[in-house]
Amino acid sequence: MSQHGSASRRGRIQTLAIFVALIAGVFVGQQLHDPLDSQSVGAGWLLAGELFLLRPLQMIVIPLVVVAVVHGIASIGDPKRLGMLGVLVAAFYLGCMLCAATIGTVLVETMRPGAGLSAEESSRLLALGENAFRADGARMDRLVSGETMGIGGAWQSIVQQLLPKSPLGEAAAGNTIGVIVFSIVLGLGLAVGGERTTRAREVVDGLFHALLTVIQWILWLMPIGLFCFLVGIVGRIGLGSIAGPVGSYMLTVLLGLFIHGFLVLPLLASIFARTNGWSFMWSVRRALITGFATSSSNATLPVTVRECTTHGGCSQRATNFVIPLGATLNLDGTALYEAVAALFLFQLCGVDLTTGDLVIAVLTATLAAIGAAGIPSAGLVTLVIVVAAVNTSLAGRGVEKIPLSAIGIIIGVDRLIDMARTMVNVWGDCVGAKIVTRLAPDDAPAI
Repeated sequence: MSQHGSASRRGRIQTLAIFVALIAGVFVGQQLHDPLDSQSVGAGWLLAGELFLLRPLQMIVIPLVVVAVVHGIASIGDPKRLGMLGVLVAAFYLGCMLCAATIGTVLVETMRPGAGLSAEESSRLLALGENAFRADGARMDRLVSGETMGIGGAWQSIVQQLLPKSPLGEAAAGNTIGVIVFSIVLGLGLAVGGERTTRAREVVDGLFHALLTVIQWILWLMPIGLFCFLVGIVGRIGLGSIAGPVGSYMLTVLLGLFIHGFLVLPLLASIFARTNGWSFMWSVRRALITGFATSSSNATLPVTVRECTTHGGCSQRATNFVIPLGATLNLDGTALYEAVAALFLFQLCGVDLTTGDLVIAVLTATLAAIGAAGIPSAGLVTLVIVVAAVNTSLAGRGVEKIPLSAIGIIIGVDRLIDMARTMVNVWGDCVGAKIVTRLAPDDAPAI
C-alpha cells in the first residue's frame, strides 16, 4: 500500500472513531446524569478528557507557535509584504467578527428567546441565575473583575501583551500574543540575515515538521478525549436542562453559528480563495472537531496548523502566520455568542433596547471577543463587558440596569455553547489561512 493510501486509510479510521465517540459520549453522559449529584458525575470524566486530549495539545502549543510563526515569517521574507498581509488578515478577521455579531443580533431580536415570560417566571429564572452565579466563587470573582475592567481594560491588557517584558515569562503564563510578537521579530531577523542564518532556518523547518508528526500521534488520542469530555459535560448538565427560555437561547446561538459557519464562511472561501468552501471544511474536519472537544482555540492550534497544511491545501507560509494570530484574535463564534447572550438577558429582564443599544452590543461584542483569551469559558467573562456597556447606555436614559448575576441563568449550559462557538472560531481561522494562501503560496520566492 502506498504512503498516500495508508495516510488516507488512517484518516478515515480517525474520522469514524471521532463520530462514534461523539454519539457514544452523549448517550453515556445522559445515562449517568444524576440531577441530585451532577458535579461528582462529571468531574472524573472531564479530568480524563483533559489528560487524554487537552494537556497533550497544551504541551506543544507554545513550542509550535514559536516554530510555526518564525518559519512562516522567515519564508515570507520582505517586511513590507508581511505588513500588507498583516493589514489584510486584520481586516478579514474584524469584518468576520462584525458580521457574526450582527447575525447574532438580528436573530435574537427576531426570535426573541427571552421575551414573553410572565413576571413570576422571569423572577424565578433570575433567582436561579443568582444562585448559580454565587455557587462558583472563583468564576464569580472573574466576572466581577471583568465588569470592573471594561472594554478599555481588556484592550490595555492586549497592548501590554504586545510588548512583552520577557518572552519566556509570557510563554510560561500561556499568553500567546507576546510569544507571537517575539516570534515575528525573530522570524524577520532570520529572513534578513541572508546566508548567515540559513542553517537556523533549516533547523526551524526541521522542528516544524517534527512537531507535525507529534500532533499526528496526539490525534489518535482524540476519540478517547472527546468521549470523556462529552460524558462529563452531558453527565453534569443533562439534556433535560435544554428546555424553556434557556433552550430557546441555545437554539438561537446554534442557529447563528450554523449560518455563519456553514453559509457565510464557506461563501467567503469560495469567493476569495476560489475553492469549494464546503469541501475545504470537510478536509479540515479534525481541527473543527478538536475545537469542539477542547473548547479552546489555543489548545486546538497544533491540530489546526497540521490539518490546514497537510489536508486543507493551505501553504505553510500562510498557515504559520495566520493560524496563531487567529487563535488569539479571531473569534467569530465568540462575538456572535456574546451578542446573543447579552441581548437574551436584557429580554429576560423585560428591558426594551433601542437601535443605538443594539449597535453598542454589536461593536462591544466584537471588541470584547478580540480581547477574549483562547481558553474555555473566556467568552463568558468578556460577556460581562458587553452587558456593562449596554447597562451604561441604559443608565444614560434613566433605565434600570440588569444585575450581573443574571449571567448565572446561562452558566449551566455555557460549556455546550462554548464547544460549538470554538468550532466556528477555529473554522474562521482555517478560512483565513486558505484565503491568504493565494497571496503567499509556498512556491513563490521569498522577497
